[in-house]
Amino acid sequence: MTGLFGIPLGVPGAGRARYARAMAAFQAGKLSAAQLEAYRTAAAFDGQGPAAVLAERGLPVPAEAASDPPALIRALVEEADLYLAGLPGPGVAEVRAGLARWRDGPVTPAPQAANAVLDAHLPAALAALAATHPGLAAAIAAARPHLHWITYDGYDRAAIGEGFAAGHAYASIFGEEAAIPARDFDFGLFLIAPHVLYRDHAHAAPELYAPLTGPHGWRFGPDRPLVVKPAHRPVWNPAHRPHLTKVGPVPFLCLFGWTRDVAEVARVIPAADWPMLEALRLG
Repeated sequence: MTGLFGIPLGVPGAGRARYARAMAAFQAGKLSAAQLEAYRTAAAFDGQGPAAVLAERGLPVPAEAASDPPALIRALVEEADLYLAGLPGPGVAEVRAGLARWRDGPVTPAPQAANAVLDAHLPAALAALAATHPGLAAAIAAARPHLHWITYDGYDRAAIGEGFAAGHAYASIFGEEAAIPARDFDFGLFLIAPHVLYRDHAHAAPELYAPLTGPHGWRFGPDRPLVVKPAHRPVWNPAHRPHLTKVGPVPFLCLFGWTRDVAEVARVIPAADWPMLEALRLG
């Protein structure tokens, strides 16, 4: 549809996100003040585009300047970087430095293959995120069909657990074979189904998790207690630091960043209390 600036109808916060992109188009001289006012009026309705308001006022629908897949991926990068800029703590500056280094590279969208985890759980995660960050939620929804989502099978299935093996998906935005090429840097989106346990593991890559939903449980070694953290509380894992995630009732959705040593394989660290944690329900 025209006039949507790449943001699907019905996504929570879509109206406000469209208005934000219309404001950028107005500032760039691509929209008139009257067209911008029509977008402001239509912002109250996530499930309806601005076409009806524009037509009622005798105004043309603007060209879809931001609806091509590379532009949608770049818009997601902008929203993600803006989000990270507001977070405290270690690792954020390192990840943002990686974004700044690689962000101007070519963008290669990837047609999305079917992924049951994505279809089942991303809508609920985006609805939770849209309550506080509608622009980021809408940008993820718009870019979703143009990213390569993977349910990773590199772990030994018995070691990592069936719940995680079949209950997660991720998409790299930056990386060796990602939408935007980067060397020894990986950044993207990570989704895990509700109540799943991502068992204790470690890897050489220093890692930032920026959880967009919550609450979820975390621990940093098999002998350490589980700590419940809310959404938007970043977690920085230095190289080789053991860590575990227990997902709460809302699907776990986060931005992740690996800042170096991204080719080193993660290892699972056995713990005796996994059955108890897998049965645990947070909240």
